[in-house]
Amino acid sequence: MSVELKSAVELEGMRQSGRINAQIRRLLWDAIRPGVTGLELDQLAKKAIKEHGAEPTFLGYAPMGKPPYPGAICYSVNEELVHGIPGGRALQEGDIVTIDLGVTYKGWVSDAAFTAVVGDVGDEARALIETTRRALWAGIEEMKPGNRLGDVSHAIGAKAGTYGIVTGYGGHGVGRKMHMEPHVPNYGRAGTGLRLQAGMVLALEPMFSMGAPATEETDDDWTVVMCDGSLSAHWEETVAITANGPEVLTRLD
Repeated sequence: MSVELKSAVELEGMRQSGRINAQIRRLLWDAIRPGVTGLELDQLAKKAIKEHGAEPTFLGYAPMGKPPYPGAICYSVNEELVHGIPGGRALQEGDIVTIDLGVTYKGWVSDAAFTAVVGDVGDEARALIETTRRALWAGIEEMKPGNRLGDVSHAIGAKAGTYGIVTGYGGHGVGRKMHMEPHVPNYGRAGTGLRLQAGMVLALEPMFSMGAPATEETDDDWTVVMCDGSLSAHWEETVAITANGPEVLTRLD
């Protein structure tokens, strides 16, 4: 089950992890340009995480018999939805790239992602990215004590419009572990599901596609791609539910 923060000290621990995550994501965002490789971005992330006295949550992660994940970031380009492995693939003008980052600091885990454009990208790709980002924030606005999990999922899915809503992946609880209950679908019915309480921490992560939402996993046992080769976008923030409403822990102001 999602971590339930019982004290100001625990909340501050999550805040510290979230701030580090946000700072490193800003560093990665600024480094994105044509010619840079996933491996270079991954090395940049590893170095920065170490300098903050933290650990890369993804590195060595091996759930359900999968091979240990080899990177600090997930690096997914164009039709790659999630869990792309950083390697020698260089970004090109016109690409879009999603970077997902997990940071563990003093035992507290933060998880967040963004999709960025590489150089000059068409309006259709930009619209997909912006719609997915707005869906994330629509879901965050519903993270209030007394609301239901379905309110969050419905708010996310309602923003999709004509884009495909990926159903096989979604948000999750986060705290002392990266993946905790509950699963947070990116679609749902308002007024249903788990009742939200102050102290819960969830990572919301809408994923929309330009075409059909069907996905498949490649032979590396990690990279998830769109079956029809269409573009996909993915945004994620770690959010604490407080008595005053949602607090985005991985946001860099």
